[in-house]
Amino acid sequence: MFGKIARRYDLANHLLSAGLDFRWRGRAAEVVRQWHPRRVLDLATGSGDLALTIAKKLPGAEVTGADFSSEMLAIARAKGLTNTAVTDALDLPFADETFDVVTVAFGLRNMQNWDAALREMARVLTVGGHLLVLDFSLPRGMLRPIYRAYLHRILPHLARLVTGEKSAYQYLGASIEKFPSGTAMCDLLEQSGFCDATAEPLSGGIVTLYCGTRRSA
Repeated sequence: MFGKIARRYDLANHLLSAGLDFRWRGRAAEVVRQWHPRRVLDLATGSGDLALTIAKKLPGAEVTGADFSSEMLAIARAKGLTNTAVTDALDLPFADETFDVVTVAFGLRNMQNWDAALREMARVLTVGGHLLVLDFSLPRGMLRPIYRAYLHRILPHLARLVTGEKSAYQYLGASIEKFPSGTAMCDLLEQSGFCDATAEPLSGGIVTLYCGTRRSA
């Protein structure tokens, strides 16, 4: 599915989010910058936008982008992401405690087993290293029914015009509905090898930025 939309993935993201995706990645990269990491792994890096944004914020850090879609990674490399790996997030080809920071933007939701994926992220993080998860969530209050109407009724049709693939974006809405958010996601982080989990809603709660620290074994 991701291979089919790879060529127009960036355009679709920018248009369907009304450009808010730039702001979300900028905020995520700023949080990562404050941690002063030397080695960063961006999982489900896709076309590399978050990894490249982090690299600009931290020119001295080594940023690696990993994804299971070779088509997506080809676009990331063409955009300048030099360190890439085609891999499954549930079975990472990296040694224990390799990275100071692991990020995953709009990717954990698509993984087959969220707990197993988070535990694998904890494995490759140094003790005291940081995890950042950026993903869609459902806003509260009056914005929720408006957002749901856009997500399920309007967005798939707009996406078909941009990418030629409607089903991928029908899947998007269904996956967001099922994905844990807020306290539920913080609890999942705490159960999967992290402590001090926090949740920062962005754009009225359309997306949420979660952070956690890898605790000792």
